[in-house]
Amino acid sequence: MLALFVGFGLVVGVLFGFFGMGGSFLVTPALLMLDYDPSVAVGSGMAFVFGTAVIATLKHHDLGQVDYKLGAIMITGTTIGIEAGRASVYYLESIGLAGALISVAYVVLLGGVGAMVTRDALRGDGGGIDHEAADKSLDEYEIPETAKKIQRTVRIPPMVSLRGDVRVSAWVITAVAFATGLLSGFLGVGGGFIRMPAMIYAIGVPVPVAVGTDLFEIVFSGGLGSYLYGQGGGVDLGIVVPLLFGSALGARVGSAATAVVDADGIKVYFGGMLLVGAIAVGIGEIGSYVGSPTLETAGLVLVIGAAVVVAAAILYTSVASLRSTQSRQTATTD
Repeated sequence: MLALFVGFGLVVGVLFGFFGMGGSFLVTPALLMLDYDPSVAVGSGMAFVFGTAVIATLKHHDLGQVDYKLGAIMITGTTIGIEAGRASVYYLESIGLAGALISVAYVVLLGGVGAMVTRDALRGDGGGIDHEAADKSLDEYEIPETAKKIQRTVRIPPMVSLRGDVRVSAWVITAVAFATGLLSGFLGVGGGFIRMPAMIYAIGVPVPVAVGTDLFEIVFSGGLGSYLYGQGGGVDLGIVVPLLFGSALGARVGSAATAVVDADGIKVYFGGMLLVGAIAVGIGEIGSYVGSPTLETAGLVLVIGAAVVVAAAILYTSVASLRSTQSRQTATTD
């Protein structure tokens, strides 16, 4: 189990640093499939994502990809949402429904977000997960049509100017923050797999800034959630410490990869990972309901396998990109 947690931490660290998400939204369902109590699975997943976010945020700060104004505005709404979600988990656990409802929520959310990301990747839309930060200035990123419509429609003061020449109502930011905070408290996630796409598609933030700011915000939401769950005995350090040990290197590698990887192909893998994750959680829950260890194991293998495939794709693409850049530099020198 120790080796499993260290290895899994390394994989999700790479995903978390690259996408601004990918930490506890994989850890929490995996712990549920390993028969940990829902409160322990949620609380430990949140404690893990807090530690990983601190590491990855430092790297994104160095790259200039954190909008601290946006992050500060989101913290208030997120804090309220986390407390509401946490209270819901303990209530549902008291009546024996927490595990099933959390699993169902994961299936719906992972499937929905995965379908959206995969659709945009196949269409080649300007939104989605794209990290050509070294080659583009922030004003070169195309704002998705959904975000443009929201910016034109919701003009309730105060209006806020963000990095990348984005101007949006503070109420839109607060609504996104509350919704993702609620998910953080209920599902034990940093909220990144919802919040980061929401910042892109609802607020219109350039992708590198969305990733960096999401990680910065998760430092606060994850820290608060870890503290609240820890008070109720919901944080197991025997799980969190080996996960963090493995993710420390992975998060910095993933963050560094955002500056060199053209992630158009990775978007498809990422969307597929979310869809596979939804199927895996569903299979694991069915296995738990019918008492089939085989189905539960299959679900766990799918969750871990999907994460490993995407992390490997990121690392392979990073190495290939660096080799290509070195070859061009060598040719130019010659």
